[in-house]
Order: sequence, then C-alpha cells, then structure tokens
Amino acid sequence: MNVEDIREYCISKDFVTENTPFDEVTLVFKVGGKMFALLPLDEIQLSVNLKCDPEKAVALRELYPAVTPGYHMNKSHWNTVFIDGTIEKKLILQWIDDSYQLVLNSLPRKTRESLGII
Repeated sequence: MNVEDIREYCISKDFVTENTPFDEVTLVFKVGGKMFALLPLDEIQLSVNLKCDPEKAVALRELYPAVTPGYHMNKSHWNTVFIDGTIEKKLILQWIDDSYQLVLNSLPRKTRESLGII
C-alpha cells in the first residue's frame, strides 16, 4: 500500500471530505465534519491514524507490532497503523471501514439527517 491507495480509498466513501487543517503535510479525512483518518505525507515510514473502539484498539496493538497508540491523538480511541508490509492490505482497508463507520454512527441525528443518512 502507498499514500495514494489509502487516500483514494478514504475519499471513495460517501460524504467524506479531505483537507489539511493542521499543516500542509497531514491529510485529514472527515465524515460529517468529524475525523476518521489522518495520513501524514512527510513521514519516512508510511502510517495512518484510525479511530477505533477502545477495547479493539488495545487488542490490535497486542496482536500487531505495527499498530501503536494514536500518535498525537487520544490513545484510547485512536491507533497509528504503520504500513510496513506486515499487515495485509485487506485488513488495513477493513480498519479504515471500521473507523469510518464508527464516526458515521456517532454523528448527531441532525448531522446524519442533513447528509440524508436517516
């Protein structure tokens, strides 16, 4: 996987916006105005920060050395996934899906209605 693979997958999801609110080298993907993925472009080792259920976040960190607590994020709810070839692409895409769905499901009813989800 590379940066473009991750970027294209994230922006292919419904209602997703992409911007750089923190700096010019970190892509942020949001659904309904809430972040679900951060993709730093200036790191030597490619990684992506993904939102995760707190219990699952801990389990993934225990199972995969390439998954660590979210860098610069709430460590209970975010993981940093290093794209180093040790985790299958299919699994990383599933974690992106999980992050997206977690955020989408947590949006206020009014926001979901404005997006046409309800």
